[in-house]
Amino acid sequence: MTDTPTDPARIVGNPALIVVDIQGGAGQTPPDQGGIPILMTGREERRARVRRLVDRCRDAGIPVVWIQEVHKRSLVDIGRELDGAEGSHCIEGDPDTEIAAWLDPQPEEFVIRKRRYSAFFGTELEIVLKAYKADTVLLVGGLTDVCIHYTAVDAHQHDYRVRVVTDCVAGSTQQAHDNALAAVHYLQRDALVTAEDVRGSIDARLAADAVRVGP
Repeated sequence: MTDTPTDPARIVGNPALIVVDIQGGAGQTPPDQGGIPILMTGREERRARVRRLVDRCRDAGIPVVWIQEVHKRSLVDIGRELDGAEGSHCIEGDPDTEIAAWLDPQPEEFVIRKRRYSAFFGTELEIVLKAYKADTVLLVGGLTDVCIHYTAVDAHQHDYRVRVVTDCVAGSTQQAHDNALAAVHYLQRDALVTAEDVRGSIDARLAADAVRVGP
């Protein structure tokens, strides 16, 4: 898939959709029971946009990579994560550590487990992206101010074009969400896009490819 001069999402080269930490199984653990605090509204609308975007990427042949934070029950691998606002979370074997039930990773898609906030840190994500010959990473999921932010920074430092789909991510608070997006925008001026931008870009690029191939 090639980029076009009018690409509304400014996707360059081969994209890959990275779904970061949309977990909870069939539910969501409250923060006072160790769950991750999310104080933003609009969860149902974000779910619908993420679902449509995953489907659109699959239809267009864009690889979807799933990221799942997991920790041993002993917390031997949780590091300094308990020093902040979060309690123990994403414990291996707990139902709410599983990828959300409204999503459906396919057998041919990679599900990458991580022990730290960045999806690159100590994982095989770089190997997977190289296998797909990815140039642009599309990030959805959460939290905007934690795992999305740190994954975006590492993607930037690995020389990927970063595109955070702003209406498909959620932060711990609205202010933290906004500040994280501003920080990513500081690194890459084209980094902030919407789900509609991405869908429009995919449609434009497929149309351009069809013209080049011809009947």
